[in-house]
Amino acid sequence: MKLVLATSNKGKLREIKALCKDYEVIPYSELIDEFEIVEDGDTFKENALIKARAVFKALGDENIIVMADDSGISVDVLEGKPGIYSARHAGVDATDKDNLYKLIDDIKALHVESSPAHYTAAIAIVTNTSEKCVHGWMYGTVIDKAVGEGGFGYDPMFIPDGFNKTLGELDEDTKKRLSHRAKALSLAKAILKAI
Repeated sequence: MKLVLATSNKGKLREIKALCKDYEVIPYSELIDEFEIVEDGDTFKENALIKARAVFKALGDENIIVMADDSGISVDVLEGKPGIYSARHAGVDATDKDNLYKLIDDIKALHVESSPAHYTAAIAIVTNTSEKCVHGWMYGTVIDKAVGEGGFGYDPMFIPDGFNKTLGELDEDTKKRLSHRAKALSLAKAILKAI
């Protein structure tokens, strides 16, 4: 089954492909030119659905399934920020590294070394007959420095509950088992099987 992803984020694409090996997973940018999707929802769910709907409509093919992910990190000491703004925390054209170091600076500015935090992943699935959305979460602690070279995004500053290493230090198999996206994808796979 062909699964079109409403993303061009290489990190997300790699992770979703690894977790959905039963499907032919392709980014929408391989089928049509990339276009700007205005994510103006107030929740991860709303933004995931906005992306999936926009790509489904742009492709104009009723026989495809479009999957979109909206995810981010929420830090308790920052009252849940950056949340839905995680991908642009340091600005609209910010890189993963820019966002990572901006969040580290935000935490340091409060004179704390760590804070409880959690990742959220909302995965929307849009077909010609239905729209569904599922969620996954990963809880842990953020620290005021980047440790480890693995992963992407905020991984080098996030220590999952029950571990003493950041996601940037943990091996891929462990990360897949813990991942908020993996948890949401396991629910999404159940929906895909029912379609």
